[in-house]
Amino acid sequence: MDTQQKDLSYFRLRLQELLNTSFPEKANDQKFIEQRSSWAVNAYHGAFSSGNTIVQCNEIANYILFENLHFSRFDTVFQVVCNEFDTIMADEELRPFALKIFPICLQVFSGYELTDDFAYSYEFDLLYTEITGAIEIWIQENGLQ
Repeated sequence: MDTQQKDLSYFRLRLQELLNTSFPEKANDQKFIEQRSSWAVNAYHGAFSSGNTIVQCNEIANYILFENLHFSRFDTVFQVVCNEFDTIMADEELRPFALKIFPICLQVFSGYELTDDFAYSYEFDLLYTEITGAIEIWIQENGLQ
């Protein structure tokens, strides 16, 4: 396997891991994964050919690979579930419940402009409260099932 193909596999796996963990809505988008991975490989090799250090090449490639993937809607829902509802379900049920409730919470996000640094804004507290309320209402209407 040539270097370019190994690099593509490396970047693909790194991106897939992030998507599986924090962006389940994108985890099966093979076109997105292939495109981003390819761009990252090309950026890495271009940076290397231009005389950048390995560290700089990795930074450039990572910037492209993970662009707009710093704020995760799913991680936010999972955080709310873990912090606010951990007393009503077992630890091993938290992530599966967050995955189940995630689609219901998506409409709450539409009222916010989500940027990579959104988690550090005042509006994040409002979003957190809205998500907590949406989950509480859902549980009241549907139970934990």
